[in-house]
Amino acid sequence: MQLSDFRVLTFDCYGTLIDWESGLRTALAPLRNAAAPALSDDAMLEAFAEHESHQQALTPAMPYSEVLAAVHRRLAADWGAPPDPVADARFGGSVGEWPAFPDTPGALRYLKQHFRLVILSNVDHASFARSLPRLGVAFDAVYTAQDIGSYKPDARNFAYLLDRLAADGVAKHEVLHVAQSLFHDHVPANAVGLASAWIDRRHATGGAGATAPVNGTVRYDFRFTSMAALADAHRSLG
Repeated sequence: MQLSDFRVLTFDCYGTLIDWESGLRTALAPLRNAAAPALSDDAMLEAFAEHESHQQALTPAMPYSEVLAAVHRRLAADWGAPPDPVADARFGGSVGEWPAFPDTPGALRYLKQHFRLVILSNVDHASFARSLPRLGVAFDAVYTAQDIGSYKPDARNFAYLLDRLAADGVAKHEVLHVAQSLFHDHVPANAVGLASAWIDRRHATGGAGATAPVNGTVRYDFRFTSMAALADAHRSLG
């Protein structure tokens, strides 16, 4: 198997293309500094991951900006901070401020010359629209949790993706799913028999970070430490 075997690349966005951990650290800084200043970055991100996955499972139809606001409210309660609906809403609206990884726009521009590019993301359309200018390309399709009514790793999200691609004449074996999160993306991609490429953004630090941990073995067909490395691997095929 090699990258040139595929026609379509489908992407997780936040964590893979957008540096969501950097964005989360910045957006959570006011709450952490006021209520839990001794908390390490990794501990803060792990607490976020626990509450995010719980909230998404509890309210699968809730728009992501509202999920984030609920998570902020839960974290504030955990850390002993007083209720602050304005701060909750501000955190919920922070997605559009999260930066892209520096290598993302160039890699996507190169890959756009060779593949159809599709987003499968756990956000709402308004939040993604604010991130799109940071990515540097127009995508061939964008499918969000808001469209589907559930959040990855729910199997419905990948069924929705594959159904839409099939309706457009794309077979499953022609699709490579590209993502950082083993929990949100590679586990359900395994379950539906979809080839995947792991963008191991945390290769230097390890750990799950802002994603829930995975029990057991997760399969992926390619591993790269950045989007630039994926683009270079394709370029090397000539």
